[in-house]
Amino acid sequence: MKTITLLTSWALLASSLIASDQIPGGPQKRPIIIRNATVHTVSGETIQNGCVLFKDGKITEIGVNLSFPGDAETIEAKGQHVYPGLMDSYSHIGLVEIDSIKASVDTTEIGSLNPNVRAAVAFNPDSEAIPVARANGVLISVIAPNGGLISGRAAVMVLDGWTWEGMTLLPDAAMAASWPRFATAPRGRRGGDAESAPATDNDRLGPLHDLMREVKAYGLARTKAPKEQPIDLRLEAMLPVVERKTPMLVQANTTKQIQTAIAFSKQYNLKLILMGGADTMQCANLVKEAKVSVVVASVYRLPSRRDAAYDAAYTLPAQLHEAGIPFSIASDGRFGASGVRNLPYHAATAAAFGLTEEQALRSITLSPAEIFGVSDRIGSITVGKDATLILTDGNILETPTQVLKAFVQGRQVDLSSKHTQLNDKYKAKYAQ
Repeated sequence: MKTITLLTSWALLASSLIASDQIPGGPQKRPIIIRNATVHTVSGETIQNGCVLFKDGKITEIGVNLSFPGDAETIEAKGQHVYPGLMDSYSHIGLVEIDSIKASVDTTEIGSLNPNVRAAVAFNPDSEAIPVARANGVLISVIAPNGGLISGRAAVMVLDGWTWEGMTLLPDAAMAASWPRFATAPRGRRGGDAESAPATDNDRLGPLHDLMREVKAYGLARTKAPKEQPIDLRLEAMLPVVERKTPMLVQANTTKQIQTAIAFSKQYNLKLILMGGADTMQCANLVKEAKVSVVVASVYRLPSRRDAAYDAAYTLPAQLHEAGIPFSIASDGRFGASGVRNLPYHAATAAAFGLTEEQALRSITLSPAEIFGVSDRIGSITVGKDATLILTDGNILETPTQVLKAFVQGRQVDLSSKHTQLNDKYKAKYAQ
């Protein structure tokens, strides 16, 4: 009994050490107007000396010299910039606290086929990584499980709130899948050896084909006799996918992975989003013809192949734009959830290698909102959308820029974090 009590105490202590102290923003109580700022609407023209008025969490007016209610809170923003809240297209924020500590990683379930898994339910609203990302303007993120062929359902989360339910913008935004790699047959002195060739594509994808057939049969049975057919949570979760209501978010980088993923989506008439897409330009016509969107898995990364150009990752967004393929930029990379804060700098690097600043900004605001089906609420500064926006003292794509204020659905959020607390602590130390 003493041992159990001790272990429980240690568990509670550990959980308190990785929980943020920030208090979520309260509901908007009166209208707020931001005046005389440079307003980057993203969906339209940039407005110089513009105003943004929002009430009850929604943007109500945008323009110059707006009239506003007498009880409105006025924010004078001369020389400052207003942007939509930045949106990360793929991350594990809220699912991973410290990558090297297994107990704080909640991204993967046992087994190969887990469509019933929901990332939103596992989301930790008190993660220390959330305030750090928020302080650099990232207010929304797509979080996704990984592992196995079918990893589970990705969700669009806002990065402010008391509970995962209150922070969920879209719970089932996509069905995440990790596409298998297809190796080439080993070559002897006289070329390939058929007997020593690896498993065929169908062998590797066999479990997925079996699952799709099961889902179709299950859906038919549920339609004909819903009371007689027992509910299977795994198959039930896949029904929106086969009905094209939910897209498949497929991690695929090599040409073979991309080609087979598109062939699979055509065979079963699925909506497809590619995650990674390093070799997309090797089969750009196929991707464009299939109307597939690409989430570029970070710009800060090494080339995916030995024969690729040194700047292949940097120039990929510009190449996708030139080819007319819809895309967005994610922060996914070696630093995991703690690297979400660097999202604007991934876009900035893409701007240095071919994109315009406007296109780069769109790739981390409106484009991901469109790809994941939430552009009616976020992604641009537009009348009727959520007042999820940031106020900065400069260009958000530049590292010296500081986020001065942030609002999520009209709620002003706390911009302090473990980083700012440590900064204040050691400033006080040297002042003493």
